[in-house]
Amino acid sequence: MTATARPQVRTLRPPLDDVVAGLTVALVLVPQALAYAALAGLPPSAGLMAAIFPPLASALLGSSPYLQTGPTALTSLLTLGVLAGTFVPGSPGYVQAAALLALMVGAIRVMIGLARFGALAYFMSLPVLRGFTSGAAVLIIVSQVPALLGRGSSGLGVWAAAWRAVSDPERYNVAAIVLAALTIALIRGLRRVSPLIPGVLVAVLLGLAATAVFGRVTPVLGPMPTALSLPSLALPWGQAGSLMLGAAVIAVVGFAEPAAIARTFTVRGKPWDADRELIAQGAANLVSGVMHGMPVGGSFARSALNRQAGARTRLSGAVAGLAVLAFLPFANVLEGLPRAVLAAIVVLSASSLLQLGALFKLWRYAKSQASTALATFVLTLVMAPRVDYAVVLGISLAVFTHLYREAQLGVTVEREGGTVTIRFEGVLWFGSLQALERALQRLEEDLSGVERVVLDTSRLGRVDFSALMLLYDAEQRLSDQGLDVSITGLHGRGEMIMGRIRRG
Repeated sequence: MTATARPQVRTLRPPLDDVVAGLTVALVLVPQALAYAALAGLPPSAGLMAAIFPPLASALLGSSPYLQTGPTALTSLLTLGVLAGTFVPGSPGYVQAAALLALMVGAIRVMIGLARFGALAYFMSLPVLRGFTSGAAVLIIVSQVPALLGRGSSGLGVWAAAWRAVSDPERYNVAAIVLAALTIALIRGLRRVSPLIPGVLVAVLLGLAATAVFGRVTPVLGPMPTALSLPSLALPWGQAGSLMLGAAVIAVVGFAEPAAIARTFTVRGKPWDADRELIAQGAANLVSGVMHGMPVGGSFARSALNRQAGARTRLSGAVAGLAVLAFLPFANVLEGLPRAVLAAIVVLSASSLLQLGALFKLWRYAKSQASTALATFVLTLVMAPRVDYAVVLGISLAVFTHLYREAQLGVTVEREGGTVTIRFEGVLWFGSLQALERALQRLEEDLSGVERVVLDTSRLGRVDFSALMLLYDAEQRLSDQGLDVSITGLHGRGEMIMGRIRRG
């Protein structure tokens, strides 16, 4: 009796899971895109364009099945910092410059990915990253103070605008304060019930209901785009030079967030590819720039929601972008949304970046690293809005601290009879040669009774070419004085290069 093979039935569950997850993310993505556009000093259209096309590009080219791309709080703050010193926030020139900045960020990321330099994702040390993100979180929260109090934009700096709003209690808008407080309480409360409940959407509906019942008693979002922007490259290319440093900082620093997300949500057997993700994030920024959007990155909150909602593949990211596109013709329903609600959404998002406790814990682990983190934190606060400068200085400080530590070579001199043994510990490179030279000088000042010299490198982590040449010169110089000299402990490439040096 021949067994009849069962016909294979193709399951629709994974695509349906991705569709549900994508729609769930879209419910949060729309209000967040509007909030982050406002944080960056851009109109709602820039946020919506950055919420439609970048997720599609990332879904097409990315490696992580969960990563959700679009406007983020950190990237928005960096955008504001790069542009605010040259352009007037909200002006047509500012909007065009933001699109150009997105294009430049995208081009840099694509080039880094194609060159397979994905290791840049690990370039920012943990202390610098914690210091910067915590400082950025404080700035983001402070920047929302005027909107939380029902005040409009003053065109002042972050700190000045916040102080002006706080120092005039008579102009506080009680309705805005109440709405902001209710928004924060509502979103936090719903998160405790279930992370799948779109608390941000519920808060938006609450704000719209308040406007419908009580009228526009607080500043509202205002006119909304209901059609796509036309793709264009008519941008202020003459300003590209002044934006280059900021674009490079956003390209590298902004990639730290999606890289961390991809690593955190790595699927077993399907490791994420840093180079591929760089190309995907670069493409996302390129399309955002062409469509007059803004620089984008990976959102940890939306990526976590995507995963919890049951996403299986990158299709969920594409669904999120398409859902925002489908909503665009009806975007005018959000015109009455109080800005205080958006400000509260931004504050809640930024609070997850604040890691003050972790900064102070670093002091117990490594004081030098803690100093770098705290210095970066303070620099970020002081140098606002040019937070990109703070990042560069923080990275420079971390590199200097590392080089200083690497330059501290441990040298031990032992003498037994006619044999002198000099042991080195650490890293012997051109930055630490001074300690080696001093040890050799002290030895050569008094060679009485010395017959043999052993230069022990077995405890060195690495020996560079400059150090090998200095060791060889010392070996020749001491040998010319009739001493028996040996260099021990070299291995691998160091031993091979020393052999070549000796052979001439």
